[in-house]
Amino acid sequence: MEKEKQKVALVTGGSKGIGFGIAKSLLSQGYQVAITSRSQASADKAAGQLKEFGEVLGLAADVKDFKSQTGAVQALLDKWGRLDVLVANAGVGHFSSIEDLDPEQWHDTIDTNLTGVFFSIKASLAELKKTEGYIFTISSLAGTNFFAGGSAYNASKFGLTGFSQAVMLDLRSYNIKVTTIMPGSVASHFNAHEPDAQKDAWKIQPEDMGQLVTDLLNMPARTLPSKVEIRPLNVSS
Repeated sequence: MEKEKQKVALVTGGSKGIGFGIAKSLLSQGYQVAITSRSQASADKAAGQLKEFGEVLGLAADVKDFKSQTGAVQALLDKWGRLDVLVANAGVGHFSSIEDLDPEQWHDTIDTNLTGVFFSIKASLAELKKTEGYIFTISSLAGTNFFAGGSAYNASKFGLTGFSQAVMLDLRSYNIKVTTIMPGSVASHFNAHEPDAQKDAWKIQPEDMGQLVTDLLNMPARTLPSKVEIRPLNVSS
């Protein structure tokens, strides 16, 4: 890929799990990739692990802070001059009965999983219009399937699914594609889980999510896969 035509992606929450897997796949496809994490140390560590696959930039940015998101986009532009793909991946989960869920947990979940995606898209939109780019939002099967103890998480992901689909309709006239990806169980570090290669082998793997994103990017330009559900073929025994 020629330098002047090399495409650029931004992956929020890209230091581990799904975001890391997507960043790795994008780099392997020739993209220059900026990953964000709430701490510079985490972003730098992940970028060091990814640099063998391509040109990567680690940035400290919090999706809950709009100025932080605009700063990340500007840092990316200062380095590479364009933005073609946004993967709005950063997310958190607080799971408990409504009786035990406290206001801080509620706000952290909604502000990260829903408002954070709004901030990421708003910060990126002007540049994505220039490149007729692609936006991926990482929702969840919990965005259509509710469960006990999931009031905050369900609310954030139901909201994100609806928000993303409305944004898809808003932006298709600019030739910007928006795809909502809704995974089931993923072998990631989400919610402080430490993946176990053997115990989690049945789950979707981060590299599977990466392949899905790159496959969607390679779809014909005339097609718009607006919502994709992905789940493990089998369930844990």
